[in-house]
Amino acid sequence: MIRDSIDDNGSIEVDSFDGLTVEYARRVGAGSLVRGLRATSDFENEFQMALFNRRLAPEITTVFLMTSFANVFLSSSLIKEVARHGGNVDFAVPPSVAKRLARLNENRGL
Repeated sequence: MIRDSIDDNGSIEVDSFDGLTVEYARRVGAGSLVRGLRATSDFENEFQMALFNRRLAPEITTVFLMTSFANVFLSSSLIKEVARHGGNVDFAVPPSVAKRLARLNENRGL
């Protein structure tokens, strides 16, 4: 779904890994981790993780980006819950993801 959502943008690479994020960042030569924040409740956990990552890999910087007000209430669990019950999530996800969620509901008979 991520690959479908980026419209073949050549400057974006999609990958997956197991293990520590900082170890993956080292392996691929990344110097920064970008983390998104929605609310102050996100900050506590993300800040703690960033400090721990700094201890594990001081050469890797964590950068926090705040979401816009339009998206502050969104979360993947909320989107999945609304979609599971047949609600419209088109405004919150790329079209390819909305189609996939709709197909999943059809296959469940919901």
